[in-house]
Amino acid sequence: MKNFALIGAAGYVAPRHMKAIKETGNNLVAAFDPFDSVGIIDNYFPEADFFTEFERFDRHLEKLRRSGTPIDYVSICSPNYLHDAHIRFGLRIGANVICEKPLVLNPWNAEALQVLETEYPGTIYNILQLRLHPSVIALKNKIETGPVDKVYDVNLQYCTSRGKWYQYSWKGDLQKSGGIATNIGIHFFDMLLWIFGGVKENRVEEHGKTKAAGFLKLEKANVTWQLSVDSKNLPESVKTTGGRTFRALEIEGEAFEFSGGFDDLHTRSYQGILSENGFKIKDTLKAIETVYHIRNHKNA
Repeated sequence: MKNFALIGAAGYVAPRHMKAIKETGNNLVAAFDPFDSVGIIDNYFPEADFFTEFERFDRHLEKLRRSGTPIDYVSICSPNYLHDAHIRFGLRIGANVICEKPLVLNPWNAEALQVLETEYPGTIYNILQLRLHPSVIALKNKIETGPVDKVYDVNLQYCTSRGKWYQYSWKGDLQKSGGIATNIGIHFFDMLLWIFGGVKENRVEEHGKTKAAGFLKLEKANVTWQLSVDSKNLPESVKTTGGRTFRALEIEGEAFEFSGGFDDLHTRSYQGILSENGFKIKDTLKAIETVYHIRNHKNA
């Protein structure tokens, strides 16, 4: 049984990590979040120590280490702009690190972490759960076994409505979240790069607070994409039913369906990591570079 510590226990994705730790037969020893709305912990690890001050959390983990109970893994679900610092913290206490995406906001941060990783015993892993989705794996296999010179036309549309709170939170702050192409788009871009190959052209048509759009020319695909957190961008068919989210991925005009099958992807991610077969910095670097260029309107 491995000992885990969790940074960012009050956020949207944290319960998936708690569930994964539980389902892989491990133990959450301590959790940290400046917000104390973390009753969800009771569903998984009610005995876990909890801290709202990082300094006390740090001190507690150090006491555990010196008393013979070191932390094997630090799981990070904190705001995007803090990932870099929290990853470094995990390495410095001698742990492996499991971080939500985006791993970091800038390519040079990832490159610096690759150097730092060589100085500590721990390994940095990134959650890229779409790569474990059965439908996505099947699509990748289909593309790889298809015509060698085929370039596919791909259209991605994703609108996940957010209320006024979004722009007042760290998610609405470009410097903290990386903007919507990074915050809500990174997993789609990673998936497309994984399936269709590297970026040849990255053209940004729009990148605002609530909407972003552009064009990616990949090795095996021409991708037109649009992302939004504004309900005004929902199709009428979704609005009339009271829906708040619309996701559509078309390949050569045919819908690619992968709405279901997400329930156990974090657990499967943890299983891979615990067997030393998780996704590392090199696996996510292309996606980080892509959203960095989008965010900075550096058409390439």
